[in-house]
Amino acid sequence: MLDLARRAVLTGVGLGLIAKDKIDEAVQRIREENNLTEEESRRLARELLDQSDEARKNLNALIEKTTKRLLAHMDIPSQKDLADLKKRVEKLEESINKDRNSVS
Repeated sequence: MLDLARRAVLTGVGLGLIAKDKIDEAVQRIREENNLTEEESRRLARELLDQSDEARKNLNALIEKTTKRLLAHMDIPSQKDLADLKKRVEKLEESINKDRNSVS
């Protein structure tokens, strides 16, 4: 399940990189068709890249939220849950060892 989420995030990053190439191509085509200045085309590219970055961030946030919700629904413990449980077991072991030593 986590592997699926990892792949989804990497896909999102890949889409972001592809988007930059496609944005550059589209801006070049728009520049030629509409006689945009270099400054206008740079501004357009920046705006489109910013929108692409925002969409990627939103996608990553949605994937993370969905993954957390799915893991919670499946009742899979988090790393924090496991760490807390480990601490409790260690305390219990210490307590048992103290009791054994005091009885001897």
